[in-house]
Amino acid sequence: MSATLKDLKTQFLEYLEIEKGRSVKTVENYDRYLTRFLNFAKVVNPGDVTETMVREFRITLNRSSGVSGTMKKNTQNYHLIALRAFLKFLRKRDVESLNPERIELAKTGGRDLDLISSAELDRLMNGPKGETLTALRDKAILELFFSTGLRVSELCGLNQDLDLSRDEFSVRGKGEKVRVVFLSESAKKAVSDYIKKRGDMSDALFVSYSKSNKKGSKDLPRLTPRSVERMVKQYAVKAGITRKVTPHIIRHSFATDLLENGADLRSVQALLGHANIATTQVYTHVTDKHLLEVHKAFHGKRRH
Repeated sequence: MSATLKDLKTQFLEYLEIEKGRSVKTVENYDRYLTRFLNFAKVVNPGDVTETMVREFRITLNRSSGVSGTMKKNTQNYHLIALRAFLKFLRKRDVESLNPERIELAKTGGRDLDLISSAELDRLMNGPKGETLTALRDKAILELFFSTGLRVSELCGLNQDLDLSRDEFSVRGKGEKVRVVFLSESAKKAVSDYIKKRGDMSDALFVSYSKSNKKGSKDLPRLTPRSVERMVKQYAVKAGITRKVTPHIIRHSFATDLLENGADLRSVQALLGHANIATTQVYTHVTDKHLLEVHKAFHGKRRH
């Protein structure tokens, strides 16, 4: 008896996690998107998936309401990307189904970057005050974010065995790819000050000091990405920044700072750990201000 779509979906998710090295979060997202399609399609056999069915699914998604009205085009596309990847997997396994090439993504506008100004960034970085463990930890986190451009999950995965005598360290990012990131002097000092004050035995570089932890505990829990996001948000409010600030926005600031100071796009791609240069190109708008200078310097000289 041939496998059902539900069985094949399970095999596909296992393939993503084990063979493709996708993160648990990515696998969970693909599972959610595909489950939504299968619940809509109400078919069991892979051969019963049709182009008409996918088109009707797209209409349903387009009319679905999200947090701010209709579902965003990008979110609609995530469903289609997951479905297309699933169909490609089926084709590799010689399972007869809809040709994945028949699924085209919805056109979206250019991605807008949420950025904060240099003055806002300075206020944010100077938020943690005092010599308490929490203040030193938070200072180290903010300095490390801006120095390295780490993703929040990468930062939370760091351990205390960081070699601060060097200006660089390796980090394992998305898709299990390893890249080198670099430490500024201020980041090294902030991390060193924090580690020196520590008295616990935890391996994690950043740990939680919540009231629920036992007083004087030597083995404190690793800080979670959600906790770091909350912490960044609190310092942003304290700094008088009205827009929403996340660790990812500090990552944007890291990238735009490099480009504004003359770094090339390929180097920024490597530092961010982007698999594709197209992902990094979202930052190129920050160099547009140089285009005016180029135009003034080089345009129309022969007409005088």
